[in-house]
Amino acid sequence: MRAIAHLLGLLHIRSLGPVASVPAAEALRAGFGAFLGLLITAGVAFALSPDRWLALYLIAPFGATAVLVFAAPNSPLAQPWPAIVGNTVSALVAITLCRLVPQPLLAVPLAVGLAILAMAALRATHPPGGAVAMTVALGAERILPHGMGFALMPVAVGTLTLVIAAAIYASLTGRRYPFRQFGELNPQGTHDPAPVERLGLTEAELTDILSRYRQSLNLGVEDLARLIGAAEMQAASHMTGPQTASAIMSRDLVTVAPDTPMSEIAALFLRHGFTSLPVVGPEDCFMGVIFQLQIIAAACPDHELTAGHPPPLAVSGAAVATEIMDPNPGSAGPDTPIAALLPQLAGGMDAVPILDGGRIVGVVTQTDLIAALARQSLRADD
Repeated sequence: MRAIAHLLGLLHIRSLGPVASVPAAEALRAGFGAFLGLLITAGVAFALSPDRWLALYLIAPFGATAVLVFAAPNSPLAQPWPAIVGNTVSALVAITLCRLVPQPLLAVPLAVGLAILAMAALRATHPPGGAVAMTVALGAERILPHGMGFALMPVAVGTLTLVIAAAIYASLTGRRYPFRQFGELNPQGTHDPAPVERLGLTEAELTDILSRYRQSLNLGVEDLARLIGAAEMQAASHMTGPQTASAIMSRDLVTVAPDTPMSEIAALFLRHGFTSLPVVGPEDCFMGVIFQLQIIAAACPDHELTAGHPPPLAVSGAAVATEIMDPNPGSAGPDTPIAALLPQLAGGMDAVPILDGGRIVGVVTQTDLIAALARQSLRADD
């Protein structure tokens, strides 16, 4: 009793409550995806399996795989290798064991335990693999006559179908599956990490962190890098003090009118060395921003922009400002803390317009922000 009381004392009452909060839209996306994936998988199984009963037998483990690949696509446990290999090797282990140990009372726990060992050895840990092994052990009388072929069909083929369906569905719904790989190309087509993810840590060091805290089954290396980068950015925002956009913005602006021709706009970019120009109507009414990259894209319509700005319409050399501007860039107000500008300027924008009642009163550029942060750093050192 004392041991039980001690154990209960270690459990905080809040640890027994819900942990993850899933937005309704994401739950609907994952649920509908799982429905489609399992429907497709069942169709493939029925089409390929000579025994329709056999095709239905793994629906329960497939349901668990569907939860992972559709609802938790960033989990290392949900990736193609652990899903396909984990389910398949679990079936093979369970079939072999059940031939040697016919007693279900012993075969069921042994099958699951050995399946876990096999998946770990192959770096293919996939929780539904335990359900596959248990399914084989519980239904040994019906499954063993099919031999090792059961591991191929429906296990391997069905899991492969689910994985392919999940990858296509993720792409169509704006998600990423399989998960990101460390060092893959960034949006600019180079191997440099995005500015907010440059940590000075190698892939091996990040992997060691995951192993040290026993999180390698819960998080991928690339996602860890992104989380650390986001945490550093958030921490930096707390160190920037109360300074606002109005304190660091450029006020003496070079702007263009809505009907300014592209040739004149290009000349202004060359003369001033700017990377963006605001488009301003009567009474300083802000209409949009022309980014230097949009000028380049207008001159080379066959090339697509990849730096975060939408490509302009295909226009001729006689185009005017309103035809090539971005009418909806990110903006801020004079009282916006400069910390709130960090994500925009680090995420691809060259400048953030500062608006007051629809009128442009200034612009904060990357240079403005860097200079402000450098000044604060010097003051902190003093």
